[in-house]
Amino acid sequence: MSEKCYGLLGRRLGHSWSVPIHKALGREGYRLFELEPEQLGDFLRREDVGGLNVTIPYKRDVMRFCGALDPAAEAIGSVNTLVRRDGKLWGYNTDIDGFLYMLRRAGISLKGKNVVILGGGGASLTAQAAAKREGAREIAVVSRSGPDNYETLPDRHGGAEVLINTTPVGMWPHMDGAPVDLRRLPGLTDVADVIYNPGRTDLLLQAEALGLRHAGGLSMLVHQAKRAEELFFDKPIPDGETEAITARLWREMTNLVLVGMPGSGKTTVGKLLAERSGKSFVDLDGEIARRAGMSIPEMFASQGEGPFRQLEHEVLTEACAKSGQIIATGGGAVLREENRAAMRRTGRVYRLRRRLEDLPTEGRPLSQAGRLEEMERLRDPLYAAAADREIWNVNSPAEAAGEIWRDFYE
Repeated sequence: MSEKCYGLLGRRLGHSWSVPIHKALGREGYRLFELEPEQLGDFLRREDVGGLNVTIPYKRDVMRFCGALDPAAEAIGSVNTLVRRDGKLWGYNTDIDGFLYMLRRAGISLKGKNVVILGGGGASLTAQAAAKREGAREIAVVSRSGPDNYETLPDRHGGAEVLINTTPVGMWPHMDGAPVDLRRLPGLTDVADVIYNPGRTDLLLQAEALGLRHAGGLSMLVHQAKRAEELFFDKPIPDGETEAITARLWREMTNLVLVGMPGSGKTTVGKLLAERSGKSFVDLDGEIARRAGMSIPEMFASQGEGPFRQLEHEVLTEACAKSGQIIATGGGAVLREENRAAMRRTGRVYRLRRRLEDLPTEGRPLSQAGRLEEMERLRDPLYAAAADREIWNVNSPAEAAGEIWRDFYE
């Protein structure tokens, strides 16, 4: 008998983190299967299919190929896990297990709550089933069209307490934007987003800024994978594996971004962090100079600050769209709100600080203009808005790098 194959079935899987998750769960041969709709039937009839996870857009399509359906999957109307047993495919939904785990982990309860779910696809069906199971008082499904849409949301569901996003709005690679403005729902206490890449969608960034409990989809992704592996081989796996793998993935995939005044030591500390972590190092100012074909002082002198800031934005956005890096930004990278959002979506942001009198000015056009005090006063709230933590780089760069790394790892 040929060796059984295990993997993820979908149409476009370039963004998927499933392979490293299942490898961490012991499934070394786990693969990605990108198929067009017309290929689905022939593939699922293969006798060597042992177990599959199923993602967009096939969670409902695969149901017609199942010889048996788990009652939960049948009730939800969506299958994300297939297991071949006794020659037939069994369909399960482990997304609901992952979804409820994500909520519990963030301290979000649906019991007795007014819940609004954005989107009408397979993930929405899972969220609806979870809300019913947990005893939500009211459940509303909102989409782009129909009477319950994004524009009418505040009028029709202004009393919403929990908002759940199951749409792809904000997902890599199109990470800009959120499906709704949370400020239009003043009664909200909790926000969940099933998207896991980026780690913090714009929706979650706004929830964080508003002080709402919030949860992203990484722990959901890992926990549903753990549950799928249990079904593949009929063997329990401790829930502690979910936490361990979630933490490992977060550390591997999350960028570590340094911001701060010119001369605060971002490049030096960043290189030390790269050595310590094994992550690649990106010096944004160096990349800008390479792209421009001239040094930054030359660019300021010949073109002015405007063209520099635009190129800075383009380079920063490209860098932050990748994962698992150490990124040292320029001192003024925080000036644009869209730059601050790009850093925070995919990274944990650290502000490096030094005493004003210790900041070097050579080769720094704005610092040489004698405006350091004014610059710091104007940028201080922007650094604070961008950063997750503040680190003083006073004694030595190595000490600052060590403090950042301990915080990041923990």
